[in-house]
Amino acid sequence: MQIEIWSDYVCPFCYIGKRHLEQALEQFAHKDQVEVSFKSFELDPEVQTDPAVSIDESLAKKYGIPVAQAKEMNDQMIQRAAQSGLTYNFDNIKQINTLDAHRLAKYAESKGKGAEMAEKLLKAHFVESQFIGGRDTLIKLAAEAGLDPEETRTVLSSGQFTEQVRSEEAEAATLGVRGVPFFVVNRKYAISGAQPVSLFAETLEKVWQEEHPSAPLQQIESSRDALCTDEKCDI
Repeated sequence: MQIEIWSDYVCPFCYIGKRHLEQALEQFAHKDQVEVSFKSFELDPEVQTDPAVSIDESLAKKYGIPVAQAKEMNDQMIQRAAQSGLTYNFDNIKQINTLDAHRLAKYAESKGKGAEMAEKLLKAHFVESQFIGGRDTLIKLAAEAGLDPEETRTVLSSGQFTEQVRSEEAEAATLGVRGVPFFVVNRKYAISGAQPVSLFAETLEKVWQEEHPSAPLQQIESSRDALCTDEKCDI
């Protein structure tokens, strides 16, 4: 079973949705036969990385609301995340552009570290308030995931994997993805948003049953000798 997840590393619902899927997979008897991959999606490709702008200020500007109202929205998100076992800390999160983070994720994926890198980026941003808009932070996270720091620096400096990021974003557009997280199962079913664990669990079971339908019994011996029915026994 193939599950593709379009997400962004500054999307609070993306981390929640990821965790809900993981919790559903823990309940799934065939989880070892499910392959999960992460796809690139930038919520705001034009936003500029600015360590002087807080997440509250950035949100307020984006939606044209007072900073105090933006903080209330983020406080509500913190409570929502806690229900999923995530401890969000928005106090020191800054405004960032996520292109470099997505490029790093694609590089990590090419080294077999895609899932680990996705988790590290989301945790670094939302739980640890690390500045994932800065390349030094990204290199440090890459090293923690077992990637070579100097090679990572070269990748980030050269613009490598930008084409792959853009390709996945274009693919999202063709699939009708307008927001994230967006989960695509076997290119047949789509789940939009951080839906409850129960919905992910139901989808996993549904798709598994479709892929592995109960086969009709095949008759090995067609003779009716030595067979009893409700009418008689053939001897």
